[in-house]
Amino acid sequence: METLTQLVHAVYLIAAVLFILSLAGLSKQETARLGNTAGKLGMVLALAATITLALINSERNAGVTAALIFLALGIGAVAGSWKARSVEMTQMPEMIAILHSFVGLAAVLVGFNSYLTDTHGDAVHLIEVYLGVFIGAITFTGSVVAWLKLAAKIKSAPLTLPGRHWLNAGAVAISLALMGWFIAAPSIWPLIIMTLLALFVGWHLVMAIGGGDMPVVVSMLNSYSGWAAAAAGFMLSNDLLIVTGALVGSSGAILSYIMCKAMNRSFVSVILGGFGADDSGAPSGGAAIEGEHTEISAAEVAQLLKEAENILITPGYGMAVAKAQYPVAELTSKLRAEGKNVVFGVHPVAGRLPGHMNVLLAEAKVPYDIVEELEEVNEEMSTTDVVLVIGANDTVNPAAEDDPSSPIAGMPVIQVWKAGKVIVFKRSMAVGYAGVQNPLFFKENTSMLFGDAKDRVEDIVKAL
Repeated sequence: METLTQLVHAVYLIAAVLFILSLAGLSKQETARLGNTAGKLGMVLALAATITLALINSERNAGVTAALIFLALGIGAVAGSWKARSVEMTQMPEMIAILHSFVGLAAVLVGFNSYLTDTHGDAVHLIEVYLGVFIGAITFTGSVVAWLKLAAKIKSAPLTLPGRHWLNAGAVAISLALMGWFIAAPSIWPLIIMTLLALFVGWHLVMAIGGGDMPVVVSMLNSYSGWAAAAAGFMLSNDLLIVTGALVGSSGAILSYIMCKAMNRSFVSVILGGFGADDSGAPSGGAAIEGEHTEISAAEVAQLLKEAENILITPGYGMAVAKAQYPVAELTSKLRAEGKNVVFGVHPVAGRLPGHMNVLLAEAKVPYDIVEELEEVNEEMSTTDVVLVIGANDTVNPAAEDDPSSPIAGMPVIQVWKAGKVIVFKRSMAVGYAGVQNPLFFKENTSMLFGDAKDRVEDIVKAL
């Protein structure tokens, strides 16, 4: 038995290394598939080792333990496989958010179970239980709210309760006091009261964050779920769960910070529900916009593309909704075959999830080397003849630079209006996800191509 236990811990070490290699592989598009494979292999090894360890520790009840484990694995595998096959790419952000909630709920349940079944009750273990439940509860309700907002089941606008920061601070202060009670005189009641407070804090923190910052929120909740998993690892004395949780927690926090920098947002303000921001807020739509838009046909766009040399394509969430990435890739191939210089400009928060647009373009076999970031395309904008804005709105909004009263003021955007001609693909003149009107639509060098993005791109391909 001792030899088998040592073998399990050796497998844990191999799985941990594979998880680290997985993160390294996912850092580049070219190696992402290999990174995914390393992560899946590591998880298979981790599950096999954990099941083996559980059976070793169960002794006489090994049969019952094995039956329960494989029943849970079977249910999870069926539900996960069905959801993975049925989910649309446009629904990936909300699916990831709800998966984070499962991690948080699991940490809460593990915490209560660990407290109720532990007979030692030493202070270190009580702290592990308390913090695990606290982080897990915040992750659970925060992720549920993020899922509701991303799925458009509730409004994406921020909820600004009177004295909302004092509410959060008060809940945290009471939770700290309850921890003192829980350690000094262990009881289920401070744990239950703290759990209810943490559930409120998680709900309130994400409710206070607007739709424009939701990509950062999803990334931050990913970090929270990692720390919740690490806390569960401490409670269960599982080294691999601690390592895995720390990897997820730290990488999610780093990604959130990078995204906040890219959006010119305060990291602390975003993750604390707008702490430090003016409670009065900016006007919901910014300054009033006057003017008339100009419409254009697919045939006219095709003619502009024939005459152009340098072409930029800026995708957004609307491209994902219309599933237009495949005709866009076909259009790109045709233009490049004619000697045109075609580049894609992807904003850091295009879509509703970090890397959302990159995945869609890779799925459609768009070459990696023509997909550029915001800073690169902005430098080349003055020499760009035609820009195709396909389903993007807030990420190309000049109000971010020109209107200090706009809710997206200060956010770096792709400066498409500096190009020779801008074609905006939209179903209507409706505002974007952040609820802000876009003055780009009314500029002299901008024309609107209305309709389903997939149909319009296919029309352009036919006209070419």
